[in-house]
Amino acid sequence: METPGNLFCVAAPSGAGKSSLVKALLELDSHLAVSVSHTTRQPRGQEQQGREYWFVAEPAFRGMIERSEFFEWAEVHGNLYGTSRKAIEQRLMGGEDVVLEIDWQGALQIKQLFPHAVLIFILPPSWDELAQRLHRRGEDRPETIARRLESARDEVAQARHFDFVIINGLFETALFDLKTVVHSQRLKYAAQMRNRSQVFAALGLI
Repeated sequence: METPGNLFCVAAPSGAGKSSLVKALLELDSHLAVSVSHTTRQPRGQEQQGREYWFVAEPAFRGMIERSEFFEWAEVHGNLYGTSRKAIEQRLMGGEDVVLEIDWQGALQIKQLFPHAVLIFILPPSWDELAQRLHRRGEDRPETIARRLESARDEVAQARHFDFVIINGLFETALFDLKTVVHSQRLKYAAQMRNRSQVFAALGLI
């Protein structure tokens, strides 16, 4: 599906700083919209319904799967996560640039549907730093943290399938890198041709 809008998928293991980076990016870039995913997990900390996620019961989520309402869905750490098909299509067709916070499985599924989607993987600077961040967050039980760290090794191994990799050692540097990826994508020939078709037509390029 070719759309006027660009689609960015950002994935990372828990604790790598994905949500903080995307939130900061959205505050800096008024042309970028976030798509809120659905999940069966419980809200953490100050998370709010419809802001970080749409929190739904598992039977409701399963019903959405049966009705093909998701572009992609996956089970992560025992919870279900999915991306709404209608919300994404409407925004992209309207020319909006959309960013998805998503797990690696979902990102690869999205790439199959949107070949021009840009996949960005956020890495921690080290395993020790990742463990410290998860403990500092103070939102999970020790056994949950241990499970997240174990899963992180499999998740990090998927980074090779992504278009860009950003190491979040220093937050400001990682944010600059993320902004650079988004801006660079908007300047690619195919993206410019989709978004500035009148200029391309006037110059005889299409």
